[in-house]
Amino acid sequence: MTGFSIAAEPGLLGIAIVASMFGVGLAMLMGLWRLARGPTVMDRILALDTLNVTAIAELMLFGIHQGSSIYFEAALIIAMLGFVSTVVLSKYVIRRDIVE
Repeated sequence: MTGFSIAAEPGLLGIAIVASMFGVGLAMLMGLWRLARGPTVMDRILALDTLNVTAIAELMLFGIHQGSSIYFEAALIIAMLGFVSTVVLSKYVIRRDIVE
């Protein structure tokens, strides 16, 4: 199911996608830095959520760059798992219990 062919076109759109991938990669590095240095647990949870969003963006951009739709499905799975993990971690920090 490869319906588009941006990968074969080296125009301005291809350059913009590659530049965006570098920008999102830089955002991932900053998120990793906050994850390692975060002074509180909530900062670390926010850094994990940021890494989740940037990983989704990176997969979407890579899928557009490659011209394949399988990366969009992987991004959807990561989005669902990331949302659940953020909710569970936040609930654990607030209540010290996951199951009510």
